[in-house]
Amino acid sequence: MATATLNREILRLAVPALGALVAEPLFLIVDAALIGHLGVVPLAGLGIASAVLQTIVGLMVFLAYSTTPAVARRFGAGEHTGAVRAGIDGLWLALGLGAVLAVVGSALTPWLTGLFGAAPEVTAQAVTYLQLSMWGLPAMLIVFAATGLLRGMQDTVTPLWIAGIGFALNALLNGLFIYGLGWGIAGSAAGTVVAQWAMVGAYAIVIGRLARKHSASLRPERAGLRGSARSGGWLFLRTVSLRAALLLTVFVATGLGTDELAGWQVAFTIFSTAAFALDALAIAAQALIGRGLGAQDEPFVRRVLGRTVAWGAWFGVVVGALIAALSGVIGVVFTGSRDLADLIQPALLVLAVAQPVCGIVFVLDGVLMGAGDVRYLAVAGALNLVPYAPALLVVAVLHPTGSAGLAWLAACFFGVFMLARLGTLGWRIRRPEWITAGA
Repeated sequence: MATATLNREILRLAVPALGALVAEPLFLIVDAALIGHLGVVPLAGLGIASAVLQTIVGLMVFLAYSTTPAVARRFGAGEHTGAVRAGIDGLWLALGLGAVLAVVGSALTPWLTGLFGAAPEVTAQAVTYLQLSMWGLPAMLIVFAATGLLRGMQDTVTPLWIAGIGFALNALLNGLFIYGLGWGIAGSAAGTVVAQWAMVGAYAIVIGRLARKHSASLRPERAGLRGSARSGGWLFLRTVSLRAALLLTVFVATGLGTDELAGWQVAFTIFSTAAFALDALAIAAQALIGRGLGAQDEPFVRRVLGRTVAWGAWFGVVVGALIAALSGVIGVVFTGSRDLADLIQPALLVLAVAQPVCGIVFVLDGVLMGAGDVRYLAVAGALNLVPYAPALLVVAVLHPTGSAGLAWLAACFFGVFMLARLGTLGWRIRRPEWITAGA
């Protein structure tokens, strides 16, 4: 495949994937904007509830990442019926996990929200929102798995359309339920849950047509469920290690001081925003690598690896230059304070320098996911904490404050942690074991 053709293939998958990724956090932004007009107490309650929800959802994102390569391999091998079947098994696993989480989460909601130690009126609002939102968890997980199925079938446009329609419906229903019917924060949760299940309905129509087209059964198969659970379990462990790194960083930032914690939140928000585009590139790599391995086309797999790594590095250079150029004003935009902006700027410059490394890391992560090398990813996730935890401990013990303290914290995360990830992923890529061809 010529370089220009491969570039078009990557863009064909990555651009719609980026749109779908951006649509996901917009759900929470709409909720926050509408609830914010109800007052400070409901908004604070939403903050607690969303922290719990985002943690659960973040840990369950493996449903998309494990389904994509399983489907893509079979698709690449020409086994389209088997590809759809693999995706359907992922959907059943998502439904089962979601049902358990909804029941258990609803029962534990008062305890979970109470852990934050907020004022009673804030906790009450959080309980109202979270308890209703738990019943949308099965829908959210089904959407993850359905998105993974379609990505594996080399279709990232349909998930974009469904995400866009879901976002519009969420905004409409939230406005109606919160203000039209006067349900307050409960209306926001109800509107989001209805929108999530509507997205499931849309996916059911699309996947039902795929199943009929390729004569694939809609019933779950024990072997397929077992395979999905095994692959997903390793990716779950990988995600736990990432969450642990993030929580440890926030813990150290909290110990440095309130201003430093606020500054870290700004720097990490910029990092997360840039990560959306890199994740879209990683999704394209997942789908193409899985397809290439299924087709037993190792030269194609190698070309995809080289091209996506190059794109990740160059995109990192561009984004890093942009962050560096805007580093003096980003803090003002987020906080309105010149003093806080000056405190944050050195950390943003560290982030800017690290962007090329971040770009390569995200792409390599996607490549190994696409290859189904999930056990190694789980092991690597734990190994990455070995140098990172001591580095954080040094910062916590020395307790530097102000812009220097925040810059050292940024150097730990964007430097030590991301370089550790680059080292473990790069070592694996240079070895032949991750390339296992066949359906």
